Amino acid sequence: MIAAVAVVDYGAGNLTSVLKGLRAAGASPIVTCDPSTIAAADAIVIPGVGNFAATSAIAADVRDALRRSADAGRPMLGICLGLQFLFEGSAEAPGAPGLGLLAGECSLLPPRDGVKIPHVGWNTLSVTRRSPLLEGIEEGAQVYFTHSYAAPVTDATVAACTHGISFAAVVERDNVLGVQFHPEKSGDTGMQILRTFIGRC
Repeated sequence: MIAAVAVVDYGAGNLTSVLKGLRAAGASPIVTCDPSTIAAADAIVIPGVGNFAATSAIAADVRDALRRSADAGRPMLGICLGLQFLFEGSAEAPGAPGLGLLAGECSLLPPRDGVKIPHVGWNTLSVTRRSPLLEGIEEGAQVYFTHSYAAPVTDATVAACTHGISFAAVVERDNVLGVQFHPEKSGDTGMQILRTFIGRC
């Protein structure tokens, strides 16, 4: 059975590459901002690039549908800005609340000598604890990032990355999952993660 995956469209997602990656992983993605479509999906992906303020376009009924789906145990994956949206908010847009499924607030990666912001390019995952989402992913695997803000390392973090400071690269709490990097642009490692996510449906 092909998993029906609702891909939340709020005008800030790199939808073309995300959809291509999901199809390659064996899913049937549906681009939507309709709460009933989200509620009926086997799984949900929240993509996103750019400023956290863009998440303000996600309507209250869509947010409610996302929370209900998470409570019902449906797999939910946030990608890049979508990972940040799973948290309570971001210093990038203090007036824009996150979904609040994970505790903490995202913050700007601090500029330091020899460290450029935004963080763009390949970097190394450091696995902090065992995780079903990272099954088959080796310590030190390389993935592709492009971001300036990041989520803190908390008890939901299953892999971290360092760019000036350590930040959450992969989060997992039960069925609520997130990756700060772009799996659809991260070669075999990224595709393995997408296939593992789809396999949870």
